[in-house]
Amino acid sequence: MSTQEQSAAGSTPEAETRSPDVVVVGAGTSGCYAAATIANAGYEAVVLERKTEEEAGHIACGDALKGADAFPDAIPKSKLEPAFTNTGVDHGRFEIPQEDTVLEIPVPGELAVIDRWEYGRRIIEGATEAGADFHYDTVVQNVTQKDDGGQVTGVEAIRKGQPLTYEADLVIDAAGALSVLQDNVDFSNSTFDTNVNYSHFCSAYREVVHVEEPVEWSDALVFKPTERAAGYLWYFPRTETEINAGLGFQMTEEPMKLVDDLKHDLENRAEFDGAEVDDKLGAALPTRRPYDSAVHPGYMAVGDAAGHVNPTTGGGIAGAAYAGKYAAEQAIEGLETGDVSEKALWEYNQRVMDHFGARYAALDVYNILSTAIDVDDLMGLLAAMPGEKLAEALYEGSTSVGPKLAFESLLNSRGHWGTIWTLFQAKRCADDLLDLYEHYPEHPAALEHWQQRRDDVMDEVYEATGADPKY
Repeated sequence: MSTQEQSAAGSTPEAETRSPDVVVVGAGTSGCYAAATIANAGYEAVVLERKTEEEAGHIACGDALKGADAFPDAIPKSKLEPAFTNTGVDHGRFEIPQEDTVLEIPVPGELAVIDRWEYGRRIIEGATEAGADFHYDTVVQNVTQKDDGGQVTGVEAIRKGQPLTYEADLVIDAAGALSVLQDNVDFSNSTFDTNVNYSHFCSAYREVVHVEEPVEWSDALVFKPTERAAGYLWYFPRTETEINAGLGFQMTEEPMKLVDDLKHDLENRAEFDGAEVDDKLGAALPTRRPYDSAVHPGYMAVGDAAGHVNPTTGGGIAGAAYAGKYAAEQAIEGLETGDVSEKALWEYNQRVMDHFGARYAALDVYNILSTAIDVDDLMGLLAAMPGEKLAEALYEGSTSVGPKLAFESLLNSRGHWGTIWTLFQAKRCADDLLDLYEHYPEHPAALEHWQQRRDDVMDEVYEATGADPKY
């Protein structure tokens, strides 16, 4: 009996089995760069994407891309450039209504605003040209592994009612925030980070707004605090007349109330009179430190699925691209040696921490700080800080604030002295974290001792800021 006849008779179709070298789950930035890197090396990489081929790459995003000048070359930059709609942005514009102030803050490195859907299509096309095979309409339902928390051996999925089994030497989890794959893997025999819960994530919502007249700030990324704490609005100009307008807020906040903040702000900005709105979309993303370890025998997590996002800005495209590259290169080594153990994959963790993980972990200190102080005090503090120092804090994880600058900032922030002192204490903790992450362990057996030292620093963070423990 054919598969169609079985389905018509009400019986379950027999699962088809595929056996690529590597299965990549998710066709976002990290998944595409991982697949392209593996395919370029001559190995078979299959990308499983739950969306249709037409919808693949359509992701809720602020559309701001930092570090576009230094992307991995597995997908040529020339392939991506048509998706860059505004390369004239060079600074952030922080609107602080409480202080009747606008801060113009330089952003280091190359910056662009993109059409995220077009970018998504182009990275898929680039990975396809490298030799990766994309399977759309494919929903992963389970992860297979050897008994008792052993090596991951593949995934089980379904496509339009047809069960599918993918057997592979390695699975790369690029399935995004709160990845369902991690709910189905027994990590008991590895150090893979399971200290993860919904409070470590935020929701994001954005609309594409079309205006008739060019906005005055088409060279800037505009940020503004929401009327309630734990969120911010953004206006990122794709062009002078096409604006990505959105907001991000912690999962612990009421989503519709905060979306109303965006609607209210749009209605009260003169530049948006008569504007047309389309392409409304939402998503979840991590606002936490990177996973302490994102490897398990036969399995690696990348991008949002491993917390590879700047927790203060939500930016994650460049980090995801490099995470995909590093995981793929470790996968290639595992395929060539026949060793895909946790120890053999460990260098992937080290490369992530060395490149951007340490910086993101330090930035998480400021994210924690923001949950513990009054939003008006925070805005007053920001208004008192020099723009270049804020840029260092937002993008580097630390800033060189000496005694003279501290004294000047205190003079400029009368009424917020307690808050600014708390910031300086948090800054010292962030520096300690940066130093500790520079000594990230070289093998899994040393992770527990390193975590104990890191947790001691985090205790100091909570004590200095008064914030509730996050992890």
